[in-house]
Amino acid sequence: MAMAPTIKVVLGSFAFAVFWVLAVFPAVPFMPIGRTAGSLLGAMLMVLFQVITPDQAYDSIDLPILGLLFGTMVVSVYLERADMFKYLGKLLAWKSQGSKDLLCRICLISAISSAFFTNDTSCVVLTEFVLKIARQQNLPPHPFLLALASSANIGSAATPIGNPQNLVIAVQSRIPFGEFLFGIASAMVVGVFVNALILLCMFWKVLSVQKDEEEPPVEVTPNENVNFHRFSPATMSHQNSQNSHELDAVMEATSVHSSPGVNGNVDYTLRNRAFSGDDRTFRDSNGSKDTTDSGSLQKKDGSVIPTVLSMNGFTNANSDLGLEEIDEKSAKWKMVLWKAGVYLITIGMLVSFLVGLNMSWTAITAALALVVLDFKDARPCLEKVSYSLLVFFCGMFVTVEGFNRTGIPSAVWDFMEPLAQIDRVSGIAILAVVIVVLSNLASNVPTVLLLGARVAAAAATISPEKEKKAWLILAWVSTVAGNLSLLGSAANLIVCEQARRAQHFGYNLTFWAHLKFGVPSTIIVTAIGLILIRA
Repeated sequence: MAMAPTIKVVLGSFAFAVFWVLAVFPAVPFMPIGRTAGSLLGAMLMVLFQVITPDQAYDSIDLPILGLLFGTMVVSVYLERADMFKYLGKLLAWKSQGSKDLLCRICLISAISSAFFTNDTSCVVLTEFVLKIARQQNLPPHPFLLALASSANIGSAATPIGNPQNLVIAVQSRIPFGEFLFGIASAMVVGVFVNALILLCMFWKVLSVQKDEEEPPVEVTPNENVNFHRFSPATMSHQNSQNSHELDAVMEATSVHSSPGVNGNVDYTLRNRAFSGDDRTFRDSNGSKDTTDSGSLQKKDGSVIPTVLSMNGFTNANSDLGLEEIDEKSAKWKMVLWKAGVYLITIGMLVSFLVGLNMSWTAITAALALVVLDFKDARPCLEKVSYSLLVFFCGMFVTVEGFNRTGIPSAVWDFMEPLAQIDRVSGIAILAVVIVVLSNLASNVPTVLLLGARVAAAAATISPEKEKKAWLILAWVSTVAGNLSLLGSAANLIVCEQARRAQHFGYNLTFWAHLKFGVPSTIIVTAIGLILIRA
């Protein structure tokens, strides 16, 4: 693409710079409006400066990507309701063999869950589990938080639904889900293993410190326990206590009505009786069986008035308790069946991806199937969808399209293309360096939007296999590059913020603590993955 007129180049670059600053630093003092508003501002400036027309702006919004993103977010919401991530959290502590075993488990579970349920979702729900387990074992949290975030990024690189940039790549490249997965799976598996090995080497001494037995364990509040366990009432004690309350209530009610009245009304007294549950009769105080076994009231003159209050009261109480047990069991089985339905629909969605069905419509179909299965107002679940992220993507599509029309990205790529041919080892290395730098400067999704089509077109001139490999290299490197620094990916920021704000277990993961691990991990894991990626 030829360079646009100078005025459009300047204004388009300014609009993109505004978007970039607010996307990377959403709380800058001179305009603390956040990423989503910054994205819309950049898009609006592109149209206002006439770098791009309104029709071109609307056409640049990729609806299949938005549909796929929306569908996967809805599915994740229902999986969270079905306790999927709670079960994953329990796996972290199940028969744990110590701190090193715990770190390896975090790496594995974080990577697998991120590959199929997105890295951001996994980090949101697993951070607090990791903090609790680390605190309860008197271990420093930062190795485990680094393991969670870095493994989430590495694992998410393996599938088109693992992270937003892979969604973009999958839609633009039209690579089937199965081919995408098998092309990067080996790199992901080895990458997670190497990443865990780097963490163990860096924090071996810290993880080898024995737990201080004199230090009291971290107490977990009742509210936190409820998050892990469902408590059911003890039915037998509940029934016995309720029976005794029923007896007291009958005695009290009868005594009230049998009190002497000031108006001279007839007084009634309840005989001194004990209830025998075996023969369902009343016995008087001397043990003789009362012929009025359904219960009676006696006048002062000795006449008897039969009543069914006592027996019916106990019979109704026992019947109510039986109904409560039936209702409780019925509700429990309904919940089990509902969870099974959620898991089956999710598995069906993944299988549909693997057989090559349209990913966007498959995700939306799965989301709506879960809504229908739930059979209640879906508003609470739909409100948990990050609509601000969808809006952010819309503004980003427009902004990046406007910046492309200035001609600057094409000019830069024309200079780099001869050096970044993927049919040579040196070319792959240079391309990887460019992607890593841009992913940390401009964020990974804009990097994919800026470079994707150009890298693929250059590789297509060599062979179709090289074109596919170029897309997979872009997916792998742009995702793993997020481990370089704390600002490299949203997953890192989520772990940092969730850890800082966690009740009772808060921890501040600093920029430099992350950078000391992130630089060697990113370089080594990226290089190994480039060798293992296959088209």
